[in-house]
Amino acid sequence: MSEREFMEYDVVTVGAGPAGLAFAIRLKQLRPDLSVCVIEKASTIGAHILSGAVIEPQPLDELLPGWRDNPPPVCVPAGKDEFWLLSKAGGTKFPFVPPGMNNHGNFIVSLGALCAWLAPQAEALGVEIYPGFAAAEPYFNEDGSVGGVRIGDMGVARDGSHKPGYTPGIDIRAKVTVLAEGARGHLTKQLVRRFALDRDCDPQSYSIGIKELWQLPEGRVSPGRIVHTIGWPADSKTYGGSFIYHLDKDRVAIGYVSGLDYSDPLYQPYEAFQQLKHHPMIKPLLEGGSILSAGARAIVTGGWQSLPKVEMPGALLIGDTAGLLNVPKIKGTHQAMRSGMLAAEHLAQTLSPEGFDAKLRASAVMKELRRVRNVKPGFKKGLWFGLLNAAWETAIAGLSPWTLKNTPDWSSLHKLGQYEPPRRDYVERTLPPRDRLAGVYFAATEHDEDQPVHLKVADTSVCVTRCAEEYGNPCTRFCPAAVYEIVEDDAGKRLQINAANCVHCKTCDIKDPYQIIDWVTPEGGSGPNYQNL
Repeated sequence: MSEREFMEYDVVTVGAGPAGLAFAIRLKQLRPDLSVCVIEKASTIGAHILSGAVIEPQPLDELLPGWRDNPPPVCVPAGKDEFWLLSKAGGTKFPFVPPGMNNHGNFIVSLGALCAWLAPQAEALGVEIYPGFAAAEPYFNEDGSVGGVRIGDMGVARDGSHKPGYTPGIDIRAKVTVLAEGARGHLTKQLVRRFALDRDCDPQSYSIGIKELWQLPEGRVSPGRIVHTIGWPADSKTYGGSFIYHLDKDRVAIGYVSGLDYSDPLYQPYEAFQQLKHHPMIKPLLEGGSILSAGARAIVTGGWQSLPKVEMPGALLIGDTAGLLNVPKIKGTHQAMRSGMLAAEHLAQTLSPEGFDAKLRASAVMKELRRVRNVKPGFKKGLWFGLLNAAWETAIAGLSPWTLKNTPDWSSLHKLGQYEPPRRDYVERTLPPRDRLAGVYFAATEHDEDQPVHLKVADTSVCVTRCAEEYGNPCTRFCPAAVYEIVEDDAGKRLQINAANCVHCKTCDIKDPYQIIDWVTPEGGSGPNYQNL
């Protein structure tokens, strides 16, 4: 086999999200002489980015001091905060908003649009950005250290043969590789395993966030209004909550977050979100409106006790790939940007990952996570204990002498017949979309049907035997895009993978109870094409 072509840089960054772009900008500000490359698997910058998102502006103020004079296209100053406990028929407004959810001075943004706005500012400093290029695997030096990444081949058919336009992927070699892949990064997962980076921490945990952007009739939206809810449609044992952010131009962003540590194998995060929209306080807001875009993604929620070692020979982890989201604040963007800037300052001095783990752990990023480390795990004991525990931890600023443990999300599922299913008092739905397939349309997801399936199931016989019997095939319910389907034909029952529907949320990789699903990168440029999410 012929030697692959390669390009060489001082630093290659995998992922053009807020962490990767903040890192690249800061590094070029400090060391204009270094060659810096950012590769992004999405077709355009921001097309795979989905978040609430209310952001704290301080890291942006430090990174680009004049940004408020030329703000990103979706950027609404935060206004009134509200926090509600919902029942099926109504709700109770909390008399106060938890301190972490006080958004005075913050901004509601589209994180995708923010990244698309950041990218040209990075390029103006000399950063080379390549959207549509998926890092398929790490590239290793002869001594075993990470030496860059290998871009996936283009033009490979589903059966592995080469199509007429076949182009082998190139190697991008670098002195340092910075992984900013977001939650459950494909390369990060491999490198964490190879270098045992999680040896001294708890397993990582996640939630799934499902979001829609709506265009509403004139006069309904109060720009800057921020509403968070807990309670219905989740039962008291399932971690879940919603956000409703009022934007400009009669638009509203609405989403629902389900903790992936849920125990009921029959639970459907997508259906819970659609139910929320039909709550009597929310349905009148949306009725008569239309969906502009929609999508889903995993949210990393393990926090302080689940942080792996963030350095290894030749590479380091930043942002959601490391797991820096602050759960009580429901915010990770400021943490992602801060970690990226910290990594840039470290590499500007040393051009070596060595010492970055200690630097991150001694920083304000980790101090913030340590204060709230016990909040999310407290909800494993139910909503009411979780709320009391959160109030306690907030009151004492996280100074409890204990640290609650995280366990893998896949291990929490009950087996059918061995638990009492919670009562789901759901209502009839009338708002769009009618089902998950209709929701995929609003994600504008695109995959060439004739490419290798990027959802690798190690043993599909498990699906129609053990999994069907023990759990009732939860993959057909936890996937928000109807990728997994059990079909029956003349040959019997089998798993059908509708890979073209995939919105790259990684839920299957996280929640599968047998851990036999491996999400790998499809051909570069594939996947959702989110607009203003």
